[in-house]
Amino acid sequence: MEPTWTWDTARAAGVLADEWLDLRYANLHGANLRYAHLHDAHLTGAHLRDADLRYADLRGAHLRGANLHGAHLLYADLRYADLRYANLHGANLCRTNLTGAHLHYANLRYANLYDADLRDANLHGADLHDAHLTGADLRRANLTSADLHGADLTGAHLHGAHLRGAHLRGANLTGADIDFSCWPLCCGSLGVRVDKKIAVQLMYHACALDCDDPEYVAARSACLDFANKMHRDDVPRLEFKIVETERDKNGNGNETENYVG
Repeated sequence: MEPTWTWDTARAAGVLADEWLDLRYANLHGANLRYAHLHDAHLTGAHLRDADLRYADLRGAHLRGANLHGAHLLYADLRYADLRYANLHGANLCRTNLTGAHLHYANLRYANLYDADLRDANLHGADLHDAHLTGADLRRANLTSADLHGADLTGAHLHGAHLRGAHLRGANLTGADIDFSCWPLCCGSLGVRVDKKIAVQLMYHACALDCDDPEYVAARSACLDFANKMHRDDVPRLEFKIVETERDKNGNGNETENYVG
């Protein structure tokens, strides 16, 4: 029968953490695991509050439901790790590699994710309330229904990110790249702080709608110059076009109205 290893017994035996290392529900509160080799380690439900995991190799590690409250994960490698339902409240994930990580419904409130790599990460339903995501790479990340209330996303890369149903109220997206992302049209996207580039981008899309309502036509005409400051060169500039009025159609006059096409 194979022995069941813990971190202490494995370290005492002089072996490295391997896929067979069973640390499920282990108490590693405040443990010094800096530079530890925990590739594919089983840490489901482990108690890692305030643990030092800086530079640790946690690729593919099983951390579902683990308590990492306040843990130090600077430069840790968590590529494709399973962090579903994990508690990362206030954790330091600065410059951590979380590419393809599974973070469904993880608690990342007040976490420091400065310059973190979250490309292709699944953050569906994750709690990122007041998280620090300045410069974070969230390209193609799944942020569906994520709570980003008050999060700092200054300069974040959100190209192709899925934001459907995300709660962005009070979030700061100044300098962020939202090209090809999915902007949520719900109450949760009200009050988001953006820069001119994003405001122009959203205005451009609003002005490109096909609507002949007179009030919309007037509003669109007034916003045309601003919308045409769109930063992308691969989209056409919007132009004023002439559309027949009802009076003209009925032969009662020859009035025309400008609208943005």
